[in-house]
Parts: sequence; structure tokens; C-alpha cells
Amino acid sequence: QAPLVESGGGSVQVGGSLRLSCAASGFTFSKYAMTWVRQAPGKGIEWVSTIDTAGGTYYADSVKGRFIISRDNAKNTLYLQLNSLKTDDTAMYSCVVGPKTYGGTRGQGTQVTVSS
Repeated sequence: QAPLVESGGGSVQVGGSLRLSCAASGFTFSKYAMTWVRQAPGKGIEWVSTIDTAGGTYYADSVKGRFIISRDNAKNTLYLQLNSLKTDDTAMYSCVVGPKTYGGTRGQGTQVTVSS
């Protein structure tokens, strides 16, 4: 089983919402900060948000006030609530083990497409 499996992506209209999930396995989830990153077509990987082991949350300016990261250590699951979606949010969203964009184990991703 892959260590990280994302789900919840889809196609929505501008202003819509989605909730992404990242199911973790094979490691002690509660002991790691977790990060969401995204990659739009033709662009590099962009850091979106990080949650640390104490529940502290950090957001890129581009999503602050619209996205909410959370975690359920009992379920070994990371979440990202996407609200007030914009066309610029269209990307493949992936979860990463650790606080950084690069270097940690990353899942396959889930596609989010926002249309006007």
C-alpha cells in the first residue's frame, strides 16, 4: 500500500468548495508535520500549506483565508478544505511527509479543476 493516498479532487466552478484527504500508512503519522503542495500544468511545484505536530498551521499567501488544513491523527489522515476556489487553484494537489515542499515522501496527487 502506498504510504500516502490523496482523494477528494474534482471539477468545480469558481467560488465552489472541495475537501481533499490524504490517507497515510506505514509510518507514525502523528510524529510528522504534513504539507500540501500543488502543481499546475506547465508550472513548478508550489507550497500550499503545512500543519505541524502540535496543530500549528501555515499557509501560502495565495490561499490564506480560503483553505484550511487539518489532521486527524486517530485516522492517520490529513485534510485540506478548499473554499472560494479560483481558476488559478486548478492543479494537481499532493500531500508530503514533513514541513518542506521537496525531499519528503509525496503521494500521487488528486486533480482539482476550477472553471468559470
